[in-house]
Amino acid sequence: MTYSDRIAPLLSISSRRIQSVIELLEGGATVPFIARYRKEATGELDEVQIGQIQDWLKKLQELDKRRESILASIEEQGKLTPELRKAIDAASTMTELEDLYLPYRPKRKTRASMAIEKGLEPLAKRIFSQKDREVSTFAASFLTDQVSSVEEALQGARDIIAEWVSEDIKARDKVRRHFTKNAVVAAKLVKGKEAEASKYRDYFDWSEPLKNCPSHRLLAMRRGEEEGFLRVGIAPDEELATRDLEDLFLTGSGESAQEVRTAVRDSYKRLLQPGIETEFRNASKEKADAEAIQVFAENLRQLLLSAPIGEKRVMGIDPGFRTGCKVVILDASGNLLKNTAVYPHEPQRRVLESQAELEDLVERYQIEAIAVGNGTAGRETMDFLRQLRFNRSVDIYQVNEAGASIYSASEVAREEFPTEDLTVRGAVSIGRRLMDPLAELVKIDPKSIGVGQYQYDVNQTNLKASLDRTVESCVNAVGINLNTASKHLLTYVSGLGPTLAQNIVHFRSENGPFKRRVDLKKVARLGDKAFEQCAGFLRIRDAENPLDNTAVHPERYDLVHQMAKDLGCTVQDLIKSNELRLKIDLKRYVSKEVGLPTLQDILKELEKPGLDPRGAAKPFEYGNVRSMEDLSEGMILPGIVTNITAFGAFVDIGIKDSGLVHLSQMADRFVKTPSEVVSLNQQVTVRVIEVDLQRKRVALSMKGL
Repeated sequence: MTYSDRIAPLLSISSRRIQSVIELLEGGATVPFIARYRKEATGELDEVQIGQIQDWLKKLQELDKRRESILASIEEQGKLTPELRKAIDAASTMTELEDLYLPYRPKRKTRASMAIEKGLEPLAKRIFSQKDREVSTFAASFLTDQVSSVEEALQGARDIIAEWVSEDIKARDKVRRHFTKNAVVAAKLVKGKEAEASKYRDYFDWSEPLKNCPSHRLLAMRRGEEEGFLRVGIAPDEELATRDLEDLFLTGSGESAQEVRTAVRDSYKRLLQPGIETEFRNASKEKADAEAIQVFAENLRQLLLSAPIGEKRVMGIDPGFRTGCKVVILDASGNLLKNTAVYPHEPQRRVLESQAELEDLVERYQIEAIAVGNGTAGRETMDFLRQLRFNRSVDIYQVNEAGASIYSASEVAREEFPTEDLTVRGAVSIGRRLMDPLAELVKIDPKSIGVGQYQYDVNQTNLKASLDRTVESCVNAVGINLNTASKHLLTYVSGLGPTLAQNIVHFRSENGPFKRRVDLKKVARLGDKAFEQCAGFLRIRDAENPLDNTAVHPERYDLVHQMAKDLGCTVQDLIKSNELRLKIDLKRYVSKEVGLPTLQDILKELEKPGLDPRGAAKPFEYGNVRSMEDLSEGMILPGIVTNITAFGAFVDIGIKDSGLVHLSQMADRFVKTPSEVVSLNQQVTVRVIEVDLQRKRVALSMKGL
């Protein structure tokens, strides 16, 4: 069976469409390219579906690789029967494969293997058959220098039977079913850790069905366990599970049956339960990781796609009290023109001097917008700026500065500003985030941006893969200015990567701005395949060919020129005139390679060439609160969503600590996930429902608002 046939029922997508995706992926195409420019081949599958196909393909390839390894190992042992081969070939999951391999897996010394070495396997087989009501006499015949008593012989036989039970596929399936239906996850405080573990006090004596345990709770317990404060276990009811196993293996009566009963119970407690618990610990962790990573990836997507203010002259301010406010001036392209510091707050409180300097800088550099970091002294700096009198219209924005300090100390920042200190780099990052969040945030490790949930606890390889895919998706969805994009931004463009991104920047510095997309082929090592993958996602403003500033792929330029020719006009005329575009009969241009989906995309691009899909940023003003002490229940305040988790959304209402709108308080209806109601950086109205000064927690509600 082909991979496409195996994946089709898993995703409810036709095998033919999946096969097309696999062929494109194996041919070097990226997910964004396939989703945008190969709609006819895939039946208009989106990036999520194509990504799922890619993930399943990788899983199945890994499964087949393991299958071949297992077959080779058993064959080498001379134990591969036709029936066993057939069972291994038919196994559809890694668990099935490993269960089949378990009896043949090379083992370290076990109690069973040592008993077999002492010659006790025939005794175990005799007892396991349960035909003898009395076994002591037969067991006595196995006494040797190594086996000194009947009880030792019986114990060895029970050890062998226990291992047989633990390796039996039906037994393992039964225990797994008990774990699936009835497993309870329980957490207990490690004795003597009460004071240190206070942040985990909700889990000092906690239990709930594993199947009902949400990802954030499981990850919190796991973190407490790793830090040495909690003991966490996962298990079903022991008596029910062992009784089920006894029903499977007990076929006789008398002493032999009693020996088997004892072996079965030992097998469950010593081998099966710990082994299956490890499986379920891993599986539940993987599930919790996947949910947390999905939340993080969606938050990152929303943050990267935050509306920019575009190419405007910006003043960036990294606020502070004692050390002052670091101020930078950026031109419309984000280049640093000047940096200084002002001290409007305590303890210096040089208010008039700071006011005069900022007003002068705004006028001298014709500043159009001011970006203020939302960290320490951020709110006070916003208030101070709103009191100033500028001779021009200047919008003031509060910018989330999470990760700015990480950027400041990074190799990327040192490369960009080798002679500037950390504070200058941080202020530049804040200013540039306002101009174009996507272009600036790609320079920072996504984990450091502060929009995740347990991002340091989840599988780091899976997290990186998901976040890289999210960044790539966002970059290609927006489209990148080929002549201004940084190396770091270009890295995420379909088909490029670090080397080609650097080569593009180098070519640009030596030859000046690109005038045509086709000139990308002059860049070192950028061949036809890379050009095919990247060209449609790169824009050239004021290009010789107006299509170079659209998402129309160069492979379809001739088609657009034909449309213009058929209407007796130019491509530029088509872009300018809605009347001309309405005259285009798309069905005339359908061919074997190009269908209506691609033609409709082309028409949309002609309507809005170079349009940024992210919209435009809007200024925001907080309510009249400064600290938690200013809050009271019932207050209604404006806020900005700063983080979204599986259990709710955190909202900045202008105090140091963000408040939480729990899932149950998000709307006057049932809400399954916060993303149904809110998005990152969304401006919302909230009501204060609880203020806990001791724990520094604020509970908010959006119900009725």
